[in-house]
Amino acid sequence: MTAGGREQRAAGRARYAVAAVFAVHGAVTGSFATRVPWIQEHASVGAGQLGLALAFPALGASAAMPLAGGLTHRFGTRTALRGLIALWTLSLVLPSLAPNLPVLCAALFVYGASAGMADVAMNALGVEVENRLGRSVMSGLHGMWSAGALLGSAGGTLAAHLGTDARLHHALAAAVLTVLGVVACTWVLDLRPAADEEPPPRFALPPRSALLIGAIGFCAVFAEGASLDWSAVYLRERLETSAGLAAACTTGFTLTMAVARIAGDRVVDRFGAVRTVRAGGVLAVLGGLLIVTGGRPAVAMAGFALMGLGIAVVVPLCFAAAGRNGPNPSQAIAGVATITYTSGLVAPGAIGSLAQATSLVVSFGLVTVLACGLAAFAGVLRAGESSRPGVSRPDAAVPGPRT
Repeated sequence: MTAGGREQRAAGRARYAVAAVFAVHGAVTGSFATRVPWIQEHASVGAGQLGLALAFPALGASAAMPLAGGLTHRFGTRTALRGLIALWTLSLVLPSLAPNLPVLCAALFVYGASAGMADVAMNALGVEVENRLGRSVMSGLHGMWSAGALLGSAGGTLAAHLGTDARLHHALAAAVLTVLGVVACTWVLDLRPAADEEPPPRFALPPRSALLIGAIGFCAVFAEGASLDWSAVYLRERLETSAGLAAACTTGFTLTMAVARIAGDRVVDRFGAVRTVRAGGVLAVLGGLLIVTGGRPAVAMAGFALMGLGIAVVVPLCFAAAGRNGPNPSQAIAGVATITYTSGLVAPGAIGSLAQATSLVVSFGLVTVLACGLAAFAGVLRAGESSRPGVSRPDAAVPGPRT
């Protein structure tokens, strides 16, 4: 076997290993989300206090993500990811142990910080695998995250149905997921800096190119957060549907995103990142128009499905574009991730505040306007796309904005 063939084979193994890590990462999130009511009751916090506490994961992630680049530089990508994914899976046990609001906030801060650092490390490795294989894989990797989140949610739903103490549930889930994550890291790429390469700063602001790419991610994550948290409320209050049908709308939105991400790599390889995101933006805008103008549950549910389909691959493509911009992929990815986490933090509250001042229709009108940004500014994802070895994209040769 030639050296090139061995490299392709190693990259193929690394792809499946990173996909497993993405699934483990998502499973932690799903396991936590389903037990939030138990955690709220155990910590004796009200709805407003819970809302405050749930802001701390995003705060922790935003504070810690810029540190990931230094860790991968010092320890190598494999060792760093192994440690960070173990830290993330084990942090699952912390929120359920919190007896009051201050401890819960501190636990969620640590939970979010470990999530963010592992997120940066695994996305940076995903970009490197994509570059070595010469084809898009980031959408599928994020699809595996969604699949892991669904599996974690299913396990959490079963545990809640059986009345299992969340401390026991999360301890068992953390143990299993830690083993799976650490074992999967055995086959990820082990990248190490050159002997003369300067270590990145411990904490650095993201490059300007990452800010532009992050703006696209902001629009997509805002739409995602708004749809996940408010789609059921929209159907229940605006269209007066049953609770079951309202919940089914949220589930359908989640499934649409997961399926679109898993299938998205083929679309990206055929049409390129820019055309894919522009088409997705059009679908998301159409979905938003159906949501705000359709007076029937079926129309609104179709709108949310189109919204999910349109935004599904945007964040994976933003991470991929950031990883190919500049000399320090981890720093750029951390910048994009920080912006997208901030969007996820802002979106639910912004939608609720605007709905209280006006209506949910106006709130989703804002989501529709932001979705227009996906189609309008998708060109910023073109920078660095042609640098992927072996890839010839329809839009790669067209000059685009560079920073």
